[in-house]
Amino acid sequence: MGTRRIKLTFPEHLIKEPVLFTVAKRFDVMPNIRRAKVSATAGEMVLELSGEEEHLDEAIAHLQETGVEVEPVSGDVIAG
Repeated sequence: MGTRRIKLTFPEHLIKEPVLFTVAKRFDVMPNIRRAKVSATAGEMVLELSGEEEHLDEAIAHLQETGVEVEPVSGDVIAG
């Protein structure tokens, strides 16, 4: 079981879609949202994604294929 800290940037056309819910169900991973900022035209989220390493890889690949920009995050994701 592993955990990845990642930043997701959603394009406008995906803001209202249940992308994170779909990934959690489909790949058996658990998202823990640490910070989020969403407007009508952009969405940004920092989260910890937990699960089996293989599932994490698959979930992140799916997010990228869907059009979500995924970046690794290090350090304390709450501090700003």
